[in-house]
Amino acid sequence: MGLISWIILGLIAGFIASKLVNRSGAGFILDVVLGVVGAMVGGFIFHLFGGAGVTGLNLYSLIVATVGAVVVLVAYHAIF
Repeated sequence: MGLISWIILGLIAGFIASKLVNRSGAGFILDVVLGVVGAMVGGFIFHLFGGAGVTGLNLYSLIVATVGAVVVLVAYHAIF
């Protein structure tokens, strides 16, 4: 995936995750960062359970990134 694809996927996944956890968006930059980090965390989690990680700009990758972003947000809120 290219840089633009990661940004698009990160923005969408971060926005969805922040809506699920916080009930409001976190802002453009924070949503992108949250989504990209979430995609990496989600890929790692899915890989541990035998699934594929982020495979491209598709619905499956969006689900993986969103799950990872939700995990990152819940962990962040548990710590701070």
